[in-house]
Amino acid sequence: MRLEFMDNVKENDVLGKNIYTNEGAILLRVGIKLNSIFIQRLKEIGVSYVYIEDDRFEDVVTHDEKLVELKSLTMKNMSQITKNICNNDKTSIRQSVKVLEELIDYIVETGDVNNCLFDIKTYDNYTYLHCIDTCVMSTFLGLNMNFNSNELRELGTGAILHDIGKTKVPYSIINKEGSLTDAEYRLIRKHPIYGKEILEKNYTISDNTIKVVSEHHERFDGKGYPYGLSGNSISKFGRVACVCDVYAAVASNRSYRKRFKPNDAYELILAGSGSMFDSNIVNKFKNTFSVYPLGSHVILSNKVEGYVVRQNSGFPDRPIIRVLNAMSIECSERFYEIDLIYNVNITIEDVV
Repeated sequence: MRLEFMDNVKENDVLGKNIYTNEGAILLRVGIKLNSIFIQRLKEIGVSYVYIEDDRFEDVVTHDEKLVELKSLTMKNMSQITKNICNNDKTSIRQSVKVLEELIDYIVETGDVNNCLFDIKTYDNYTYLHCIDTCVMSTFLGLNMNFNSNELRELGTGAILHDIGKTKVPYSIINKEGSLTDAEYRLIRKHPIYGKEILEKNYTISDNTIKVVSEHHERFDGKGYPYGLSGNSISKFGRVACVCDVYAAVASNRSYRKRFKPNDAYELILAGSGSMFDSNIVNKFKNTFSVYPLGSHVILSNKVEGYVVRQNSGFPDRPIIRVLNAMSIECSERFYEIDLIYNVNITIEDVV
């Protein structure tokens, strides 16, 4: 299948991947033909792109059904999980943590990041999906940094709960479309402290998980908040979560701005190396995640257009591109491929 921005989707294109509501229910099911009404509605609710079925890309696998199922289950339970933890319901908390750990354990078992990062996001489900995306990314990154199994659980659980302190901040501030006042900004900067206070009441939550929640806005150069920690005084859990939180945030639509393109979001992380982020963790990030999602439509520097069909390990910005030939009787081949590893004079200019 191929990945297309909504402006490029045409009537009768066949949806290649389910689209979910914020409750985890299926909004549009894979295999449905998209008409003008569906296309317009998806744009209205903030869907930026969709996967489209295309027999020229049958070998491009962009999702893992088990992971999708687990993420959907987690999303359905996020509201109750948050409520249980905030209410310090110890019996229910143990069950809630088990739901989170099942998702984390599966990520550790698969170890395949290419199939897992890019879900179709709607505007309404931002809050919970952002937390789940941060969890998925943090767990993959921690896995590549040789965190042990217990540390991965602590990291992933902290990442999925990293914004729980926002439950203590008025909804009107969290979702404000305009600029925040100084007082509002000071209040929202307290959410890591609020999150720490909530989790410290629960003896089942580990110290490392709490560090993720309290430190995910700390910066390596000491210019973060709420404590102004710097360098290695920020735990490795907090340093990993910071990178993944920022990437997951800018790669999603918000009420006050549109999502970054994948290459722009990636460049933001690289640009923050040594200042906002630990440079060693950024290097691990580069070796873990690819810039361009499988199936994405790109324009090359030679003005040729194509789709990302495979990644090159260790070269996050040099994937293999499939270029479609014009569909006519004269064409003996339906497509050809360009491996950017072996075509060093060609680069990706844009995602379209």
